[in-house]
Amino acid sequence: MRRAHRLAAGLLAAGALALTGCAQSVEPIERLGRKAVRSVAPKTRDTQAAARPAHAPPAPRAAAHARWGLPAPLLPAPAPPVRKPARPFVVDRVPTRDKVVFLTFDDGAERDPRFVRMVDELNLPISMFLTDSVASPGYDHFDRLRRAGGGLSTVQNHTIDHTYLPGLPYTGQRAQICGQQDRLEARFGVRPRLFRPPYGAYNNQTLRAAGDCGAEAVVLWGASMQINDLRYAHGDRLRPGDIVLAHFRGPAELKGATITEMTTRMLRRIQEQGFAVARLEDYL
Repeated sequence: MRRAHRLAAGLLAAGALALTGCAQSVEPIERLGRKAVRSVAPKTRDTQAAARPAHAPPAPRAAAHARWGLPAPLLPAPAPPVRKPARPFVVDRVPTRDKVVFLTFDDGAERDPRFVRMVDELNLPISMFLTDSVASPGYDHFDRLRRAGGGLSTVQNHTIDHTYLPGLPYTGQRAQICGQQDRLEARFGVRPRLFRPPYGAYNNQTLRAAGDCGAEAVVLWGASMQINDLRYAHGDRLRPGDIVLAHFRGPAELKGATITEMTTRMLRRIQEQGFAVARLEDYL
């Protein structure tokens, strides 16, 4: 009943979005329309929140920050809320006063073993939104990432083929979303709770299909990582609760940079603004 109420509100409010996309640009602006997010009705409560364990990260390894080019250790994230804050079904920013941001990586084209080591040594929580047609040859790699750093990272849904969903009827969108739910659950043993539409583009049928496939939230973003710097959908700084978009990309797409170098630059910007990196799933 709760999901049906939430989905119905989303269907009445959300409009179609067509944004420049994560498969076509190494420096996507990929912004979210403000009106679409404001108009989706909030979820009132999460009855399972109190039963979920907090995922406090272990202490980072000594001098790990220096090995990865950071000026200081990452700030520790505060304890996650016992009860999740009210939020819309479509979210680009978590409603929280905690000075935290959340890192999300899309697609799965790049599989650099050094990035696994980086996530492990920094105890860095990331949410991986995987596309099967891109990531499936490397699912073993993403399983290692999922287990690195105390097991704080998760695998989430980004469709089977990275298709522009508003161009499909409901049945086609459901096949893309539910199909990837099934594949990821079969491979990793956990059914994803979160869904990100390719290019950030969705319509009413996308929200209906996502809810019918078991997604608890459609996750967009409030900032995106470019090769050298962050871009912001609102203003010129991070805000508490911002969801940051990045991609699994390699030197060919990053003008010679590696994914670890890009991530180091992203973490420096986060540190400069005084934010900690928290686990998105603890807040949604």
